[in-house]
Amino acid sequence: MKALVIDDDEGIRWILDRVLQEEGLEVLQAGSIGEAEAALLEHHDIGITFLDVYLPDGNGMDFLSGGALNMPVVMLTAETTFGHAAEAYRIGAMEYLPKPFDLDEVRQLVQRVRPVKAKAKAKATPSVKQDLIIGRSQAMQNLFRILGRVAASDLTVLITGESGTGKEMVAKTLHERSQRAGKAFIAINTAAIPADLLESELFGHEKGSFTGADKTREGRFEQADGGTLFLDEIGDMPAALQAKLLRVLEEGRVQRVGGSLSKKVNVRLLAATHQHLQKKIDKGEFREDLYYRLNVIPVHIPPLRDRRDDIPELANFLLDQAVEELGMNAPILLDDAADLLCRHDWPGNVRELKNVMRRLAVLTPGAAITLSDVALALGNVDNNKKGEETLSDAVTRCVRQYLHQLGYAEATNLHQYMLEQMEPSLLILAMERSNGNQLKVAEMLGLNRNTVRKLLRKYDIDPTSFR
Repeated sequence: MKALVIDDDEGIRWILDRVLQEEGLEVLQAGSIGEAEAALLEHHDIGITFLDVYLPDGNGMDFLSGGALNMPVVMLTAETTFGHAAEAYRIGAMEYLPKPFDLDEVRQLVQRVRPVKAKAKAKATPSVKQDLIIGRSQAMQNLFRILGRVAASDLTVLITGESGTGKEMVAKTLHERSQRAGKAFIAINTAAIPADLLESELFGHEKGSFTGADKTREGRFEQADGGTLFLDEIGDMPAALQAKLLRVLEEGRVQRVGGSLSKKVNVRLLAATHQHLQKKIDKGEFREDLYYRLNVIPVHIPPLRDRRDDIPELANFLLDQAVEELGMNAPILLDDAADLLCRHDWPGNVRELKNVMRRLAVLTPGAAITLSDVALALGNVDNNKKGEETLSDAVTRCVRQYLHQLGYAEATNLHQYMLEQMEPSLLILAMERSNGNQLKVAEMLGLNRNTVRKLLRKYDIDPTSFR
């Protein structure tokens, strides 16, 4: 079944394209009523249309009431007034979705109109381009909107995020959705190449320009001519090369090592880093002018622990991907096992989750992945069968979350801070357990009674409130 998405917002079209393709639909896009009319003339088997109210060349309500759309129509609008909704239903809309809409609602609408045959086929349909940019969380929906808006442009994008979050996957998606999709996508990790070789790797070299240069070699910029160049871990680039990169971005020309002539290149640059570049600028380790050249469109990928609601869907996708690659039967991920995955902090992010799901695909002995299977795969050998979190794990999780909230700020006097956070809570719980008996509290905490009294005064805890 085909779906037609009519919206002048590229971000909205991009999100709907992803969701509808995941549901097994072929998606046609139009940014105006004129483009929609052309699509309707060419395709006569459209099963559902998503139609924006305000379009560059007319009103979606008028287009629907004109009778050109003889299939179920879902109206989309940022104006969530009762009048708009009532009018949409009056003129024949199947549904009215205010922006931003819930992607689950879109899926449910597709289920209402999709024929039974297509339903059976949808399960076998692979996710869009088999990428790992999956998520229904608000953070990921916001990311999808940004990607949808900038993909078709030639603007430079700076992608930030922790290691393993999928920065290169985002870069590939931007390339594949751009007008350069048919050209080369060249990726290079600047941190993985020795500084004395990185210049030659990027810009190429002439024969005899240095020891070992036995032939002329074009660099990555030349290889990416007409396409996209992705520079990963740009924050690790040596200062001397930063200046040369800035010059290339400003002039659009590259000069090989040992060469006297420059060559014009047409390259879209995407860059990524897990570091805080502003902090490196303050330390004099990164050029501020280069930073502003790179940071035209900033895109941040949230870590997995900040979008735990996405973990079950992503885990199942990675599991299906793993068993397909390995030629195995797919085990079922049980709910309590998925819950344990959600509680894990995933310091390695999506890369770590991918490895764990591959491990589970191979090592799970039965037809279902259980809680103990996940605990073993995560290395939680001592985790009991109920999957209860140990005190040590809970403290580690909370401290890690606090450090993450600090962001790039320096943690100072951390021991004293944590002590002051823990002591009052521990005192209160001990007082509650002993009904305010300070002698019992002292025994419970392994302190003398005078110390307990001092701590109660220090944290302004009223002992009489526990009797």
